[in-house]
Amino acid sequence: MSDTITPPDPIDEESPAVTPLEGRPKEKRRQRFLQGIQRMSSSPSLQHIGRARSSSSPYGTRGSLSCVSLAATPSFGQYPSGSVTPGYFSNGQSSVPATPGAEFPSFEGIETRIARRVANVSTTQLNPTTVSLPAEVAATRSRSGTARKLPFDFWARMPDEIRVHILSYLRPKELIRISRLSKDFHKFCFDGQLWTHFDATEFYMEIPAEALAKIILSAGPFVKDLNIRGCLQIEHFKRAEVIVTSCMNLINATLEGCRNFQRHTLHNLIRSNEKLANLNLTSMTAVTNSTCKIISQHCPQLETLNVSWCKHMDARGVKMVVLGCPRLRELRAGEIKGFNNIAVAEAIFATNNLERLVLSGCTDLDDEAFKAMIHGSRPEIDILTDRPIVPPRKLRHLDLSRCTQLTNQAVAVLGHLVPELRGLQLSGCTALTDAALQPILSSTPRLTHLELEELSELTNDILSEHLAKAPCAPILEHLSVSYCENLSDVGMLPVMKNCVSLKSVDMDNTRIGDLVLTEAAAMVRSRSARTSRRSSRPRIGLKLIVYDCQMVTWTGIREILSWNAEIRQSCESPATYPTEIIGLKCFYGWQQTVEHHTQRVLKGDFAAAVRLERKWADYMQAVEEAGAAGAGSRRRRRRAREAQMLHADEEGGAGRRRARTVAAACVVM
Repeated sequence: MSDTITPPDPIDEESPAVTPLEGRPKEKRRQRFLQGIQRMSSSPSLQHIGRARSSSSPYGTRGSLSCVSLAATPSFGQYPSGSVTPGYFSNGQSSVPATPGAEFPSFEGIETRIARRVANVSTTQLNPTTVSLPAEVAATRSRSGTARKLPFDFWARMPDEIRVHILSYLRPKELIRISRLSKDFHKFCFDGQLWTHFDATEFYMEIPAEALAKIILSAGPFVKDLNIRGCLQIEHFKRAEVIVTSCMNLINATLEGCRNFQRHTLHNLIRSNEKLANLNLTSMTAVTNSTCKIISQHCPQLETLNVSWCKHMDARGVKMVVLGCPRLRELRAGEIKGFNNIAVAEAIFATNNLERLVLSGCTDLDDEAFKAMIHGSRPEIDILTDRPIVPPRKLRHLDLSRCTQLTNQAVAVLGHLVPELRGLQLSGCTALTDAALQPILSSTPRLTHLELEELSELTNDILSEHLAKAPCAPILEHLSVSYCENLSDVGMLPVMKNCVSLKSVDMDNTRIGDLVLTEAAAMVRSRSARTSRRSSRPRIGLKLIVYDCQMVTWTGIREILSWNAEIRQSCESPATYPTEIIGLKCFYGWQQTVEHHTQRVLKGDFAAAVRLERKWADYMQAVEEAGAAGAGSRRRRRRAREAQMLHADEEGGAGRRRARTVAAACVVM
């Protein structure tokens, strides 16, 4: 290899030394070819040649062939691509026997001369090498040799934060269900971040006690809003202790109806949650005056408290809460005894922070205590107006329902002292008359809800002369005068005309008649817009309750039904449809027809609603005619039966099919 290899002489085609290849046996040529190929390792001298290393393989294997040397070579037709003699380099001084990547045209007889010139080069047999693939790549190859992708576990490779965020869109009941899929889902479904708002209202009757305790235990530090209303599963004190030891950051807590709560457990829960802002303890037997004292000491941020129907406490506990919680805005103490205590009333007056006060069913509340609650004891009186000189109250909602000891003298004190009042409930205060309401209606411009049920002493004058002309008339939304037996059309007609924002009116067991229903339909017709879109669906804008009103007849009911399904159409403008209808509750014999008619209107099927209204009117008219005396009574009764059958078929949804079997059906249709 150290001798210099000289380039071959020019080829002389007529030289006798050249032996033709055709006469040589093919076997010898194959042997000489194999013996002439030598596997050589890469040499540093290749860098000086200025050519890249060989990447081709003479045998199609995955091994790489750097360079080869030739000895006793066969013809050029059998040379593999990428082999060349060193004599063909430009400098002619390289020690490398061969360089890959060069190909030459085939010349007859040239292989003999090349073999003669490079006979001194040693030859060895070529041993091709193989390279194994990485284990992870080889594992993904199938038997056919094609690459097979491993399954991608999308959920497992997702960040925990994103998984928790996705699960946060599920409802509590759905979270409990999918927690059974796997251990991974179980771990994430009971993550505390998903239970910051725990409301068991939808499933409190179905959830087992173990699951409820497990949720509260796992999510306790994260829970801020806890609602376990009616969860009687917490019958054992240990399960209640789980709530106490786990929930330490509550802001809103509703324990209504949890009668199995022990007293010390409830007290520990209140002590451990000083950030409580809303607390509902309705109907809990564990609530006492000691509980109210603990609330006043450990809940300075309390804003809402509901202790209605807590039988083991009285108004003295309410006094402690009012004095100890300066942020208290809403107090519900229905059915609590002891409100005839003047000290309790003076404490409520002194704070003047309450915006909602519910004292429904407090039968002990009398005139003196209520006066002290509104203007204090012995206030200074204005000589000109004869009114107490005190700051106005911040009350917005006041519920005095069923406070039977209150009279006109006490309720009239509210006049000119509650300018922000929006809701007033005086149902069941049977001793009240028109004199109690006159100063209130004239001084409450923001009043939207007024309930006067069972005030049998009220007259039409309070409605027509005071309520209809009051500053709150345009914004009044809810009015209840049920069981006010002295009220009739004279009082209600002005109210229907002037109170144009009414959304619900309860008038059952009164003396109102069809004129009020007609005026109500006209009021809704005037305030509501109509639409030309056939696909639009109307909504119920006014709810009327006229149960057991003897003066209401089927003609007044038909007036409401007719307007609900009215389609106005003229020659110049397209048809218009109602956007607001009246929901009606009436005599039970007609209520089924009214409900079917309302359902069809709400679905947009006005044609079916009109057909039902017409058949019902025919039936009612035929019934009235059948009851008349005189000639033709049999014929009128037959017509009444036919009209009844048609009306029944229309309500059942099969009027067209059944009509063929009824006589004179085509005339009715």
